[in-house]
Amino acid sequence: RRVLPLYGHVDPERHRPAQPRAEFAGDLSYLGTYAADRQAGVEKLLVRTAARLPDHRFVIGGAQYPHEFPWSDNIFFVRHLPPADHPAFFCSSRLTLNVTREAMAKRGWCPSGRLFEAAACGAAIVSDTWPGLSSFFQPGSEILLADTTDDVVAAVCLSDSEIDAIRRRARERVLDEHTSAQRARELDRLLSDSLQTAGEPLKEAI
Repeated sequence: RRVLPLYGHVDPERHRPAQPRAEFAGDLSYLGTYAADRQAGVEKLLVRTAARLPDHRFVIGGAQYPHEFPWSDNIFFVRHLPPADHPAFFCSSRLTLNVTREAMAKRGWCPSGRLFEAAACGAAIVSDTWPGLSSFFQPGSEILLADTTDDVVAAVCLSDSEIDAIRRRARERVLDEHTSAQRARELDRLLSDSLQTAGEPLKEAI
């Protein structure tokens, strides 16, 4: 009778700023398992950016990437990246890229959990665009949006101080609104409101 969203979230005890590692270092990183419906976005926003900026370093972490993936000399690959290494991966590049699955992007208001994880680690994020994104992060202030290769090139060329400010504001937003504890409180409130609306007596939350 009543449908309401409960979005993804992050545990800030597991995803938090970590010491950068040389093998993950880059100007732009991307963490994600290969997916055919994300490939066009990865090529447009990372591969073509790497071709435009041959003196910069780009890093991809993930699995199932095919041999025919369009690698270049300045794109480095981390084949196996266990979850415990994700914070260090996010913290080792100036920027990290988010590319949304096609179905999620078309529907909108479907943030990937990886988006919250990266921000909680203190990463500055460049993301593809989709309806509802501004409900979770403020574009230009807490996250950088990219529709084209030119947009990513411009982001990579930002000063360290500009990137650090975006990094800091994104982490603050996540800690304020997108933690697992916050979502639990939201769920408790939604259930309580639904019971009140239905006129049923409230029971103590378990």
